[in-house]
Amino acid sequence: MNPLTNLGKEPPVISTERLTLRGHRLEDLQPCVAMWSDPDVTRFIGGKPCTEQQTWLRLLQYAGHWSVMGFGYWAMEEKESGLFAGEVGFADFRRDISTSMSTAPEVGWALAPRFHGRGLATEALGAVLAWADQRARWPRTVCLISPDNLQSIKVAAKCGYREFEQTLVNERPILLLERKT
Repeated sequence: MNPLTNLGKEPPVISTERLTLRGHRLEDLQPCVAMWSDPDVTRFIGGKPCTEQQTWLRLLQYAGHWSVMGFGYWAMEEKESGLFAGEVGFADFRRDISTSMSTAPEVGWALAPRFHGRGLATEALGAVLAWADQRARWPRTVCLISPDNLQSIKVAAKCGYREFEQTLVNERPILLLERKT
């Protein structure tokens, strides 16, 4: 992925119709633990619920991405309730799954179950892609999705992602998708 321009040390706040996308805070830990320990959330992302320690390391990884790479993940906060709704953003995970993944930032998203089915993932993903198109101007971003995760495949397609490869991750089938700008 090198070289990437460092876009900033702190995540910018992005406002959408129903969401505020902001940097993670220490008080997000417990809502994140609740989300990442939920089998409905992790069924297609890793395959098993995460522990509090794994979630804590995930939050530190998000902060590290912003600090070192100048991009990363945002916490989604529902404007109406002020509740943590999920996460969306970009990463360089240095995955060993395909050389075609290593040359572009990887986008990802996850929603707490109570926010599923309301179009918030599409809204949030559209907002961070608009940010990336304006600020980062990457020629390509990628994502990986389980072929059984039909909802995420729909979200990705609505935002311009198309499948370019199929592979295995931890012995499970996975689709690799890309969006070119």
